[in-house]
Amino acid sequence: MHDMLPLLVKTDFPTVYRDRLETVQANLGYRCNQSCIHCHVAAGPQRTETMNWETMGLLLRYVSARGIAALDLTGGAPELNPHFRALVAHARRQGVHVVDRCNLTILNEPDQEDLATFLANHAVEITASLPCYLEENVDQQRGKGVFEASLAGLRQLNALGYGQPGSGLIVNLVYNPLGPVLPPDQIGLEDAYKHELAARYGIVFNRLLALANMPIQRFGSQLVSKGQFKPYMALLKSAHRDENLAAVMCRNLISVDWQGYVYDCDFNQMLQLPLGANGPGRTHLTELLDREPIGARVRVADHCYGCTAGQGSSCGGALDAASMSLAKVAA
Repeated sequence: MHDMLPLLVKTDFPTVYRDRLETVQANLGYRCNQSCIHCHVAAGPQRTETMNWETMGLLLRYVSARGIAALDLTGGAPELNPHFRALVAHARRQGVHVVDRCNLTILNEPDQEDLATFLANHAVEITASLPCYLEENVDQQRGKGVFEASLAGLRQLNALGYGQPGSGLIVNLVYNPLGPVLPPDQIGLEDAYKHELAARYGIVFNRLLALANMPIQRFGSQLVSKGQFKPYMALLKSAHRDENLAAVMCRNLISVDWQGYVYDCDFNQMLQLPLGANGPGRTHLTELLDREPIGARVRVADHCYGCTAGQGSSCGGALDAASMSLAKVAA
C-alpha cells in the first residue's frame, strides 16, 4: 500500500455519489521518458508496467457496451505503449472521442517522429503538460531541456493545425504550481499563457487547465521530507468549497489501471484505493460490463480536498462556474 495512505485515509471529506459515466480514463502504463517531481504516478524510464492488448480489447468492449463518449489515455507517456496507436484507431472507428495526455517531449523521441501526424489524422484531442511559459520554471520542475523540447512539440502540433481556429484539432496545456500552493485563477493565467507563448514563440493553443498538486507519490513524499505535508493539507482543507462537489471528475469518470482494475479516479488508482466506498477488494473491468455505476458512493480520502480547494481541480481543469463556462465556449 502506498506510503501516503496512512496520512490520507482518515478523512472528513463529504460523501460523493456517482452520476452518469461519460469518460473512461485508462492508464496505459507507468513508463515515461521523463521523471517530473510533481508526477502523481511516479512515472519514469525504468517503469515496466504496461497494458497489454487483451486488456485494451476489454476496454474497447466496455466503452462500446456502456456508450462512453470519451476515452482519456494517460500514463506515464501513453504513447510508449506498443499498442497505443492500435487502441486509438479502434476507438476512433467506434466514434469515441480520444484524449491523449501527452508530455510534448515524446513527439521528439526516436521512432515517434510521425506521432504528431498520427494524432492529427485521428483528430485526437491533446492535453499537454507545460507548467509555465518560462524556461527556468519548466526545467526546474521537469528537467533540463524539457522546455525547449516542449516548444518543439507544440510547433509540430501547430503546423498540423492544432490550436488553429476552425481546424477542429484541440491542444490544451496543463499548469501545475511549482510548490505547495494553490494554482492561480485559471482564466487570468490562460490569458497570460496565450499572450506570452504567442509573443515569444508564435505558439497557439486552445485552453489552459490549472491543476492543484496532489499530496501523493513524489510530490507527497517531497512534502513529508520538507515538513510541509500538514501545512499543505491545512491549506487544501481551509480552501474547500462545497459548490465544487457537484463538478468533481469522479462523478462522471472511472479510472482503469494497466491491468484492467477500476478506481474512482487516477489519484485513487495511485493510492490503490479500490472502486466504491464499500468493501476492500479491487473491481475489474469485467465486473462492470453490465453494471451502471450511477448512485454508487465514491471512495474518498483527505487528498480529495485537492479537487475542491479554491477554484477546484480536475483532469479538465478548474471546477468553478466562470472557468467551466469559458471552457464550454472554447470547446
